[in-house]
Amino acid sequence: MAIKDILTLVDLAGKQQAAQVALQLASRTGAHATGLTVAFEPVVPGFIAGPMPADYVAIARDQALRAAHTAGEAFSELARKAGVPSETRTAEVITGGSAEAVLAHCRLTDLVVVGQDNPDEPEPMREMLIETVLFEAGVPVLVVPYIGGGLPMNNVMVAWDGSPTASRAVHAAMPMLQMAKKVTVMIVETGRRHEGEPGADIATYLARHGLSVTIDVVPRPHSGVADAILNYVSDHAVDMIAMGGYGHSRMREFLFGGATRDILASMTVPVLMAH
Repeated sequence: MAIKDILTLVDLAGKQQAAQVALQLASRTGAHATGLTVAFEPVVPGFIAGPMPADYVAIARDQALRAAHTAGEAFSELARKAGVPSETRTAEVITGGSAEAVLAHCRLTDLVVVGQDNPDEPEPMREMLIETVLFEAGVPVLVVPYIGGGLPMNNVMVAWDGSPTASRAVHAAMPMLQMAKKVTVMIVETGRRHEGEPGADIATYLARHGLSVTIDVVPRPHSGVADAILNYVSDHAVDMIAMGGYGHSRMREFLFGGATRDILASMTVPVLMAH
C-alpha cells in the first residue's frame, strides 16, 4: 500500500527530529502530514486531603494546551518550509492515564512517526505511547532516534526471523524498501535447522516486487539478538531497520527482556516496527 497519510507525534521541545523525518518522507511520497501535539494534564494526587485551589486544574490545563499549541506552530512552520500539505491536531491526555485520545488519531493513517525518548529532554509518557500505538493503533510505527540523522534510504535493512510481526513489518515497509538504493535482509542465526537456504523465501518475495536483495546470515552473539542487529547497523552503514515489534506479550518482554525493548533504548537509526 502506498503511503498517502502520515501522522507524527510532535515533540514539545527540542529539534523535532521525528517531525523532520515525517515531513521528509511525506515529501518523497506525496503524502499529507498531520502533526499531533499532546497536552498532558496533571493528575491531582488522591492522597491530598485538603481541597485544591479552584483554578489549579484550569491553570494547569491552560499551560499544557499552550505548550501543545507552540509545538504545533513549530510543526506547521517545518511543513511550510518542506512544501508538504499538513494540519495540526491536539490530543488531551491525563498524565499517566489512558492514551485513547492519541490512539483515536492514529488508527486512520498509513504510518505513525514518533521520536525516541530523549534523556536530555524527556517527553511525558513517551515510551508508553510508543508501545501503546504499536499494540493498539493497528498501524506501523516509525521510531526516530533523538540524535537525528534523517532518512537517506541508501541502505535499508530488514531484520527477518520469519515471525508474523516481521512479516507485517515487511509489508508495511514496502514503499520505503522500494525507495532504497540497497535492501539487506539480515538474519540472526539461531541454531535451528532450515529447509533450503536461510532467507530464500523472503528474497524471492521481495524480488517479485522488483527489489534486488542481499541476504546476510550472522551468528548470534552471547549478548543477544538486539546486539547483533545494532552491531550490524553500525558496521554496514544501515539507514533504517524494518522489524517486527514485540514478538511476545509486553509483560513477557518486560520481565525477561527482548530485542524490541533493547533496540528502542539503544537505536541509532530510524526503526519501522509492526505488531
